[in-house]
Parts: sequence; structure tokens; C-alpha cells
Amino acid sequence: MPMENRKYALTVLLPTAVLFVVSVAGAVLLPLPVLVRIPIFLLGLLMLLAGLLYPRLLVEQQRRGLENQLHLVITHLTVLSTTNIDRVAVFRQLGREEEYGELAVEMRRITELVDTWNQSLDDALQRRARVVPSKELGDFLDRLAYSLNAGQSLDDFLLGEQQTMIQKYITVYEGALGNLEVMKDLYLSMILSMTFAIINAIVLPILTGTDATMTIAAVIVLFVFVQLGFYFVIRTMSPYDPLWYQQDEYRTKIDRQIDIALYGAVALSLLFITILGVGTMGWTPVGQAVQRVMLDTPVPVLIAAPVTPLAVPGLVARHHENGIKERDEEYPGFIRALGASESAKQSTTRAVLETLREKDFGVLSREIDRLYVRLNMRVEPDRSWFLFTAETSSYLIQKFSEMYLVGRQMGGTPKQLGELISNNMNEVIKLRRQRQQKTTTLIGVLYGITASAAFAFFIGLEIVEILATFSSSMNLAQFEFGQLIYAGVYDIPIIEYLLSLIILFNAVLSSLMIRMVDGGHKTNAYLHFVILVWIGCGSAVLTSSLAGGLISV
Repeated sequence: MPMENRKYALTVLLPTAVLFVVSVAGAVLLPLPVLVRIPIFLLGLLMLLAGLLYPRLLVEQQRRGLENQLHLVITHLTVLSTTNIDRVAVFRQLGREEEYGELAVEMRRITELVDTWNQSLDDALQRRARVVPSKELGDFLDRLAYSLNAGQSLDDFLLGEQQTMIQKYITVYEGALGNLEVMKDLYLSMILSMTFAIINAIVLPILTGTDATMTIAAVIVLFVFVQLGFYFVIRTMSPYDPLWYQQDEYRTKIDRQIDIALYGAVALSLLFITILGVGTMGWTPVGQAVQRVMLDTPVPVLIAAPVTPLAVPGLVARHHENGIKERDEEYPGFIRALGASESAKQSTTRAVLETLREKDFGVLSREIDRLYVRLNMRVEPDRSWFLFTAETSSYLIQKFSEMYLVGRQMGGTPKQLGELISNNMNEVIKLRRQRQQKTTTLIGVLYGITASAAFAFFIGLEIVEILATFSSSMNLAQFEFGQLIYAGVYDIPIIEYLLSLIILFNAVLSSLMIRMVDGGHKTNAYLHFVILVWIGCGSAVLTSSLAGGLISV
């Protein structure tokens, strides 16, 4: 914990407990419908559980931070161990890699025990193995300490450990994908249940006379809580395996294209929203003309139209993302050939690339040719390889190229480095194919849920309108059972706006879920957001049109 337990209890646990008691009292004492009381109680319960579970969630976050990139760190450790540097310097070098997050911190703790407290490396490893929250990392450090204490060399142990660690990584990765499959089914069940609750909130007030707008708003809040909960769970369960290499030092052509598309799309969306705002207020002759068009346009379409330009940056990123995946497929063959050729010819990377660049490596050939040109122009190797990895935009290519470059500079064997990196990357690519299949299934489920939920929401609203119309046309108040129908509790335009907003919010969270699962560029969420909004709004408009046609018949 970043603070003392007593301070945490006073500043966090006590306020959340008081809030929970207040929410319980409010849910029991306030003269509100049951469907409104439930979200009040659940809000207090959620805050209390968040306060109680935060320490555990913090430890879980540390564990995930240690395990997410463990395979990359061990591969990097193995590459460095095959060079001519001291074994403590291997851990010191990894401690400088800030991209490894919690693992880099752990490497620094190990070297601090050696440098500051004069512990031997095996003693330092054993100390950290007993306290790290990750069982996988703890077992690895313990085995490494035992082997070093027994006299085995670091590189010999790590080379033998490679297959074991990659298999463990595969098991953890596939386990995470399996958990996501379970969460997908559970999410489907919960959203269908919440859809049924919203339909009840729409229909029941016409029989009970309660405030329909407040009841529907309360159930929508509950619906939002459920979706937020599933979003955070899926975010926690998704394996950390980013596709893109993101850095601020050098903006590539791909980055600039995405930025231009994003800024242009946001500006266009804001322009559309401004036009709709002017039309709503009726300002200026242009606003009055827009207002006349808006009166004849369904509310869901008015909500979906302004966000449509946001699909453009998503399409641009998706196009480049396919290129990154193709470059990842080609890279293992390239790095294996580069390492083997350097070992066979006993020459520099520049001399090997002069002939190797003539080989067809598909979409990666352009970047390889540019790497050779830079090296041939005497651009320093660090800068040349950095530009190479930046232009590929691939996270895996960046990490593995950095390992290869550092290993070569420190005296490693090129052939051994190339084979080690190639084998590890091939395994990751296989796992990514499985992840892509799970993502495709999830996308289909979320699209289907959005369409069916929008249909259910608006068919419920149309039923209420039908009953209200019958009530007013037949003047049921003159009959003995007239008070069975309370048509006056409904504000249909407000309810229609609320239902359209829940479609919008569902699209936001669903698109974020898809982005978390597929590990792609952030702008991919914009594309799925626009598609989900149009699916929901299109389903709503179609439902209203069909129901209106049935009424007229």
C-alpha cells in the first residue's frame, strides 16, 4: 500500500462505510419506486466494495504488471547473458528498460541488494523470490538462484529455461483468452437481463402510475454500472500484448496520417454538433432551416449523424494495422537469416544487408532496404535500428530488434541471437491468431446485443405509445377500469432521448472492450463506436417505423 493501514482506514474505508449506510437508509426511507431504490443501494455497495478490495486489486495489478511481459524480459535476459558482460550487469541493464514497468523495478531491486547491501546475486534472487506477488516470477527467480549457487552459468540456465518459460506464457495467455470467453457469455446474459429490466421500467408505469422518466433513468444508471463493471473486468483479464510501437521521439508517416484523420474527424463532428445546437435553439435563418429538418428526423439519427466522421481515423488505423501484422509475420524469417548470415560471413550487419535486402520479405522489404541505406550512409547503428523499428510501427519488432542490437554490440553470437528471437516471436504470433479469433467472436456478440437491445427498448416505447393513444381515443376514464392505465406519466420525447443516450453509452463501452481485447490502436475504438451507434440507432428507427406502420394498419 502507498499509505499506512491506519491512514487508509480513516481516509478511505470509513467514508465509504458511511456512504454505504446513507445509501441503505435512502433506499429504505425515500418515497421512491423500487426500481429507483435499487441503484441507490447498489451505488453505496459499490463504493464500499471498492474501498475494501482496493488493496487486493493493487496487489493484483502488480502481479499482472510482473507477468504481462515476463516472456520478453526472460528473452532479453537470455540475449544479454550470451554476451561478454558481467551477470549482475545483465540485471542492471534490464533495470534501465522503463518499458518493462514493474519488472524493471524488480530488476533494480535485485541489483540494489547486490550493490548497496553487498548480497551475492543468488541471495538477492532468493530474497526477491519470497516477496514478489507473482508466483511465476517467484518460481523463476528461485530456480535461477539455486542454479547459480550450484555453479551453473547464467546463459546455460537461461537457454535451457527458454522452452519452459514460453510454454508457461502460452498457458497463461490461453487461460486469459478462455476467461474472456467465459466473461463474454456472462456479459451476454447480464445485458439481456438488464434489457428486460429497462423494458419493465418502460411499460410498468402505465399500469402503476409512477414517474416513468425517473424510473427509466434509474434503471439506465443500473445498466451503466453493470457495463462499467464488465469493462473493468475485461480490461483486467485481457492479456497485455500491444500491436503498435508508440513513441513520441519520432513521428512516422503512419502516425501523421492517423493524427490528421483524427483531428479532421473530431473537427467535423464538432461542426455537425454545433449545427445541430444552432438548429435546436433556432438561432439565425440557418438554424431555423436546420430546425425544420430536425423536426422531420428521428432522434436516434440526430445522435448518430454527428459521430459518423470518427470512423475515418479508425479505418486509417485499421489499414495500417494489417500492414503491421504482415510485417510481424515476415520478421522472424528476416532476423533468423540476418543472424545466420552474420555468423557465416563474420561481417557487419551493413555488409550482410547489402545482399539480404535483395531477398523478398514482403511488406517488410521496404523497411529493410531503408535500414541498409542508413547504415551505408554511416548513420550510427542505434539510430538506424530505432528508425527501422519506428517505421514498422510494431511493438514486437521494436523489442526484439533492440535485443538483437544490444546482444551484437556486447559480443553475442548472431546466429544464436537470431534463432532465439525468431522462435520466441513465432510463438507470440501463434497466440495472436487465437486472440484475433476471440476478438472476432466478441465483436459479433456486441454488435448483435446492440441491435437486439435497441429493438427491445423502442418496441417497449412503441407499446406504451399505442396504449396511451388507445386510452385517449377511447376515453377510458369513463369506464370502471379507467384508472388501470396512466398515460399521463409519460414524457415520450424525454424517454426517447434517454433510450438513445443509452445506445450511445453502450457503443462507447463496447468499443472500448473490443479495443482492450484486440490490443490494436486506440483509434480502432472510434470505428467500432460509430458502427455500434449506427446499428443501435438504425434498429431503433426501423423498430419505430414498423410499429408505426402496424398502428396505421
